[in-house]
Amino acid sequence: MSVVAGYPWFLDWGRDSLIAVRGLVAAGRLAEARNILIQFGRFEQNGTLPNMIHGEKADNRDTSDAPLWFFTACADLMRAERGQSLLVADCGGRTLKTILQSIGANIIKGTPNGVKMDGDSGLVFSPSHFTWMDTNYPASTPRQGYPVEIQALWYAALNLLSEIDNANDQWQQLAGLVKPSIIDCFLLKNSVYLTDCRHADNNTPPDKAVPDDALRPNQLFAITLGAVDDLEICRSIVTACQALIVPGAIRSLADQPVTHPIAVSHHGRLLNDPHHPYQGHYHGDEDTQRKPAYHNGTAWTWVFPSFCEAWAMAWGPGAEHAALDWLSSGYQLLREGCVGQLPEIVDGTRPHRSRGCDAQAWGVSEYLRVWRWLRQRLQK
Repeated sequence: MSVVAGYPWFLDWGRDSLIAVRGLVAAGRLAEARNILIQFGRFEQNGTLPNMIHGEKADNRDTSDAPLWFFTACADLMRAERGQSLLVADCGGRTLKTILQSIGANIIKGTPNGVKMDGDSGLVFSPSHFTWMDTNYPASTPRQGYPVEIQALWYAALNLLSEIDNANDQWQQLAGLVKPSIIDCFLLKNSVYLTDCRHADNNTPPDKAVPDDALRPNQLFAITLGAVDDLEICRSIVTACQALIVPGAIRSLADQPVTHPIAVSHHGRLLNDPHHPYQGHYHGDEDTQRKPAYHNGTAWTWVFPSFCEAWAMAWGPGAEHAALDWLSSGYQLLREGCVGQLPEIVDGTRPHRSRGCDAQAWGVSEYLRVWRWLRQRLQK
């Protein structure tokens, strides 16, 4: 069992499927969630999971986040099942616990596709175009180095490993190393938010990598996954990210200048202003207009619920009502187009027309997950 990532264009994408599992768990569809995790788990090789699956073909492993979202999805299901029976599930002759341990151990020593942990900081290096901002031709958001959400996901993965493999204290020790490293390396000096990525080649440690000042929503995962819990910092991040909000979605880049240039070129021709790379409309020719805008201003439905989740976590009890109000701005999108589903993206600039896939799995699944999470907090 797997997930069709988006209708009508996308099939089985690794990260999309594993993020969508979180919504299935929230919906109480635990058997389906378990089957999807087992399906992806059996494809694990040397710490990697498929970027996409075509039947039994899973050769494309150009992803650093899919294996880490696998941990988060497993953690959600284990909490919902109130036990660890998932860990003994058979994934093609190996237990799921063995697969989680393999992913963790291989990231530490370095995976065949280039994902590896820096020994001094515990932070994880990601090759170019290995995150969800993966548009490559033309190269629009390379993010080679240390992307902020990869560190948050790694921290969450280490916490799960320390829980299920408590005989091995390296997991807890690494988690204790990663958390302060995120603050040290990603909190921008003289700023109110986290750098989106510390850019580097594969031999550069994070403290020598170049931080960017692009205001993007990926930093929200540092809050929702528990990697950053200082309330002053959390509130500062959430407040900064308000500038990215449009009704029912969150922009992938703020409409403001950057000092670390984001140059997008195609066949040697510069397509944007590298120091003001925001593009608010997703239309026109694919390679020269749509792809450069895809992660540089286009607003996404799937990340938006994490803003609402981070809002409630940052402001504490009583903030759920405001977070639900934020989330409810997506209601109109549910009533338009493919009714009952959410579109993949909308224009970052008004009038915020729906674009991309008419129905995107992780958009509607994340909306449901956070909606139910907020409602449950209100009932406590």
